[in-house]
Amino acid sequence: MATSLQNLSSYDETNIPDGSTFSIGIVVSDWNSHITHSLFQACHETLLKNGVKDFNITSIQVPGAFELPVAAKMLMGAKSFDAVICLGCVIKGETKHDEYINNAVAHGLTNLSIISGKPVVFGVLTPDTEQQSIDRAGGVHGNKGDEAAVTALRMIDLQKQLVTRKSSIGFSS
Repeated sequence: MATSLQNLSSYDETNIPDGSTFSIGIVVSDWNSHITHSLFQACHETLLKNGVKDFNITSIQVPGAFELPVAAKMLMGAKSFDAVICLGCVIKGETKHDEYINNAVAHGLTNLSIISGKPVVFGVLTPDTEQQSIDRAGGVHGNKGDEAAVTALRMIDLQKQLVTRKSSIGFSS
């Protein structure tokens, strides 16, 4: 569903697991910092609201969105996290540069998640205009940071549920 048809900050609170035992890393791009820092603030607040202890949240900043995958990998190598959330904003410009960056970041984070077996959350805005990014970083469409935090909590919970019961079709964790 298109973001314009929903609010990124709206979620069913009864469907969110208690995060009091979860350890989460957050990587934030400094490029478009007026947007990304708003994403971080919402993400951090949503994690705390859902039980994640502040001392179990580690955040780092990187220059731009392109650096998110390698920084997430470095963070995962430094400490064992249940999930890593990557926050960024790449606004379309006059060239196709945004497409190359967005594709590289999406593929990098997907591959890292698959290889590590841990949730690596894509909390990157890819708008056409600055106004669209503002609308999705606390504006009329809510905040992608909230959505990224909820995604991490739900994916961690899913992983913990699956580890406690072995799959019956031959897959193992």
